[in-house]
Amino acid sequence: MQENRVRRALRENRLALGTYVTFADPQVIEIIGLAGFDAAFIDMEHTTFDLGLVSQMIMAADLVGVTSMIRIPGNDENLILRLLDAGAQGIIIPHIDGLEGAKRAVDAVRYAPLGHRGGAGGTRAARFGTVNWDEHTRTSNENIILSVMTEDERGISEIGQIAALPGIDLVSIGPTDFSEYMGIRDPQSPVIRARLEELAAEVKAAGGARLSMPMNHPAFPLSASELQAMGVGYTHVAPPPTAVLLQSLRQRITDIRAELG
Repeated sequence: MQENRVRRALRENRLALGTYVTFADPQVIEIIGLAGFDAAFIDMEHTTFDLGLVSQMIMAADLVGVTSMIRIPGNDENLILRLLDAGAQGIIIPHIDGLEGAKRAVDAVRYAPLGHRGGAGGTRAARFGTVNWDEHTRTSNENIILSVMTEDERGISEIGQIAALPGIDLVSIGPTDFSEYMGIRDPQSPVIRARLEELAAEVKAAGGARLSMPMNHPAFPLSASELQAMGVGYTHVAPPPTAVLLQSLRQRITDIRAELG
């Protein structure tokens, strides 16, 4: 299995940097990798991306050596299996149902003895049968990143237990849903910051998974240094490519019209 760059960054105690894939084109993944990011965040929760397109995106990620981090719509073991068999290097599960939901996620992502992922020796992940089965199961368990998102009452209240669970690599907090959960939409709220710091301390004390939070998110903007100080191990870097392109095009047309008077 190709080296997982996010896994390496976590092992080296660095902040792993990914960014959003917001265009339905695998070439965006190549650009993200060539730009130097550790991961491409492929979102199946808030897009219309289908399995065929995502499979092509995974191949593009492998081509440039960037980690494919795929957020699925829910804790669906069948979809997880198909994505892993296609060669996905990271699975992100939103709205995890507390510790029990995290255990189901581990079962779906990890081969025995950690979990109960279904086996098939001829998949792309197993290099179509050219990799020894023992080697495939071992490297899969060692390299694949599992991130679970604690955005609801149960997940947040059990965040320490989730972070301590073997097989979980990242415990993620989504600023938008977390703000809604807290009932506070002010991105500068000291209450939000204080609660996040409490949760970050719980994750750190668990001594297992690392925290994951987005960078420069409108709902709660944090810089790279702030995230690192909070103990975050992986982040999605905003703004997404769509916003970058829109801003660039707007500036270009503004400059041209100003030149023309």
